[in-house]
Amino acid sequence: MLEQHLISYMNHLSAEKNASPYTLRNYRREIGEFLDFLKTQQVSSWEKVDKDVVRGYLGWLGQQSYAKTSIARRLSELRSFCRYLMRERILGANPFDAVSAPKLPKRLPRFLSPQEVKALLMAPDVSEPQGMRDYAILELLYAAGMRVSELVNLDLGDVDSARAQIKVLGKGNKERLVLIGRPALRAAMSYIREARPKLMGRKTSNAIFLNRFGTRLTVRSVQMILEKYAKKAAINSQVTPHVLRHTFATHLLDGGADLRSVQELLGHESLSTTQIYTHVTQARAKEVYMKSHPGATRGARTPEAVHGLAEESEQRAAKASDTMKETDAQKT
Repeated sequence: MLEQHLISYMNHLSAEKNASPYTLRNYRREIGEFLDFLKTQQVSSWEKVDKDVVRGYLGWLGQQSYAKTSIARRLSELRSFCRYLMRERILGANPFDAVSAPKLPKRLPRFLSPQEVKALLMAPDVSEPQGMRDYAILELLYAAGMRVSELVNLDLGDVDSARAQIKVLGKGNKERLVLIGRPALRAAMSYIREARPKLMGRKTSNAIFLNRFGTRLTVRSVQMILEKYAKKAAINSQVTPHVLRHTFATHLLDGGADLRSVQELLGHESLSTTQIYTHVTQARAKEVYMKSHPGATRGARTPEAVHGLAEESEQRAAKASDTMKETDAQKT
């Protein structure tokens, strides 16, 4: 019965929340892990799942040496799952509301410098169909800041070349328009006109980005494409589609964009989600200041240093006075 509820929840996430295959796979595995734990505790119904059972599960996760981030993610998934069970009147209360997630250190998003972005965009061989496709992918991820799931789900009718914008289907099945610059638009349209027909061959598909078999490109394929060109561009840090999304937001703010506009372009529901990028720009501003401003590194005027300067000044004045007295005596 417990497993049947999980299957129903997966159907709900897929049909109503438009969850990606990657999300569904993770939820199924990690919530299923909790259900397996319940079996070991002889818990066979949701009525028996209380805060003591949940705390026992957290203790078990700790014994398995899971990282705090992994534990926090599982708690979030299970809390959402139980909210669904409450909505379906299977549960009367959410047992995961009684426990808190482990406190996580705040990590700033990783992003690329403009020079690294330029090197990445120069990496694909645009004389080949796959190279043209890959170049278009890199341009769109950086120029539009879209999620990789949004990119691979793009269809031909989603691109409005006249207005230089693309319609994407984001989280929660929410539709939004993303803007693209002229280089990204040229890259996308060149790929669609010249390279895409060669990749599609005799097959038919509405998907914009195709693999060499003529079918829709997957999220994992895009991740591998970025890994390939990051290595070719000699970028030492890990480059993922989400790193390019972070780079898009950071470079916008660096260029003077306001936070609300960046929120809209990223498709964030809450402004607080976007505010993490202000910490990135502030941190880099401090780094630039410490490296560039002469006043950032010179010795501070401590009380001891000021006292020493005063003593030195008095000694110089006394010496000058003695010299003047000697001169006067010689004149007389």
